[in-house]
Amino acid sequence: MDCASTMRRLPRNLGRALIWIYRHTLSPLVGYNCRHLPTCSVYGDEAIERFGLWGGGWMTLARLLRCQPWGTSGIDNVPLTKPPGARWYLPWRYGRWRGVNEG
Repeated sequence: MDCASTMRRLPRNLGRALIWIYRHTLSPLVGYNCRHLPTCSVYGDEAIERFGLWGGGWMTLARLLRCQPWGTSGIDNVPLTKPPGARWYLPWRYGRWRGVNEG
């Protein structure tokens, strides 16, 4: 890997490192009570890896906001492609704010 590629992936790797730290420190203390499969931390890690810190971070925020007593539950995978209309300057369009996977 060249230096430019490494620098470009730095924010993505930092976001994933924060999720790793959460998984190995706070998550065991809070308990494993996620309403979705995969868990929110696995979802966030995969979303950030696939779409970068900006897009994946918004996807993770939307998922966390849906993971509450009146929210959704069930199987909810990270989309394989960028959602339609998602742009860096329209970050809220990355998130699925209601429901789980289609179909």
